Amino acid sequence: MNIVVKEELKAYIDPLTADEYEALERSILAEGCRDALVLWGDVLVDGHNRYGICQKHDLPFNTVQNTRFQSMDDVHLWMIEQHLGRRSVSDFQRGELALRKREILAQRKRIEQEKLQRESDGTADGQDEDQDSPPWDPAPSFSRAELAREAKLSSNQISMIERIRAQAAPEVVEAVKNGQLSISAAAAVASLPEDEQRAAATGGKDELKQAAKRAREANRKPRAAKPDAAVQAEEVSEDEQALRDAEVMHALEQLGEGAPALRARIVSLTRENDALRQQLAALRAQLSA
Repeated sequence: MNIVVKEELKAYIDPLTADEYEALERSILAEGCRDALVLWGDVLVDGHNRYGICQKHDLPFNTVQNTRFQSMDDVHLWMIEQHLGRRSVSDFQRGELALRKREILAQRKRIEQEKLQRESDGTADGQDEDQDSPPWDPAPSFSRAELAREAKLSSNQISMIERIRAQAAPEVVEAVKNGQLSISAAAAVASLPEDEQRAAATGGKDELKQAAKRAREANRKPRAAKPDAAVQAEEVSEDEQALRDAEVMHALEQLGEGAPALRARIVSLTRENDALRQQLAALRAQLSA
């Protein structure tokens, strides 16, 4: 049997840790490959680790075809659903998977709306029928609360994961994935300049925690220095900022822009605007003193 392993699918879900892989290998060597590998045609969809172990030790395995897949997006959505239901998936991974699902469904909805618009304008051509666009069901628009329920997280956790995805340096994201840093600490570190984030990640777990502490203290200092009620009203707490960032990104996705670089730029501009508001409030407080 000719099985095709696509790297985009193999890398779509975070790999097993070394301990998890060794445990799976011991189980297969002792009991065989009990679960069938899932294929779409000759493409391997689920069971990459099992397939690799069976190939390594020349062990037999079974396969099953999923005939419901009509596009690679269908494959991705199925993989997300499978992993959201697994207990071994971390909170951060579940949040990322739920956000990926929203992005896929939003893109699917945009494609369908554009197709309907072309048909309405009379500008549609035969290419639409040749594209990889099966008759999808209407894609729902997920609110943050709905995403949180699907990922079994709080809305605040989803907001923080959105901030991490948009603003955190790759080294900080990796620290969250490998358990060195909590979601809340990573969201705090993500508010720092990128070079400072990278330096903290290079310093290891303790330095990352210190960076998170510095970021949180920086957010709290203006409140302690400006007790005036009008000034406090202008300031933005960490949770409020996370909520604003997430709302901006969600609105952007609904308008049809999902590029990570553009999302990060919009969030950055929003945070700069909030910082300017705080400075203006401070000046007002000084003038009224």
